Amino acid sequence: MRPDCLRLRLDRDGAQLVPAALTEAQCKAIEHALADLPVDRPGVRIGYAPTLRAILGTDGAIGSIALGVIGLHARPVRAVLFDKTAARNWALGWHQDRTIVVEHRADVEGFGPWTVKTGLVQVEPPFAILERMATLRVHLDPVDDTNAPLRIAPGSHRTGRIAEVDIPSIVARLGECDCRAARGDIWIYATPVLHGSRAADPPKRRRVLQLDYSADELPAPLRWRGI
Repeated sequence: MRPDCLRLRLDRDGAQLVPAALTEAQCKAIEHALADLPVDRPGVRIGYAPTLRAILGTDGAIGSIALGVIGLHARPVRAVLFDKTAARNWALGWHQDRTIVVEHRADVEGFGPWTVKTGLVQVEPPFAILERMATLRVHLDPVDDTNAPLRIAPGSHRTGRIAEVDIPSIVARLGECDCRAARGDIWIYATPVLHGSRAADPPKRRRVLQLDYSADELPAPLRWRGI
């Protein structure tokens, strides 16, 4: 039986809805901060973005949610805009997010493999760092059952690093939830939770600003890239 997705709790299930977290004015401020990003990519990894960064501090509506989950030193360490449209309407298979973005590559025990995407240096850190992070998804468009809601496997964040071959059996055992949302809602996730999404059907716009927060310092000489 599918669990009641609106009753998900972060500690137990790895996801929780914060309804009406943002006002219309706050949503428009985020749209303004994102206005200069490319519009021809399904997912835009955001590097230096001072206007956006100013909105994400722990004294604001978004950062205060992260502060309440991971503590006083919470700060945004990665941002990605996902913009599904009729022309860019993709599906995403089940997976864990297991990389972080750093300023420069450095050989530190436990960190690797390394990749570079759109000029940003990414690395898989020790899993304990991911377990202490939080991922917030800020919804700028309504997401119903047809508009590609994020799917999560409740409780999968407590199963550690999951091998790809084991993902289907874990999803079958834990079940799945569709994370529906209204404009201005924020879903907060345990960063390692298993998730995916279908293509929208019928295709329509679905903008989500995904933000990773961490309160950890990385071992020197590694440093978070930030926003």
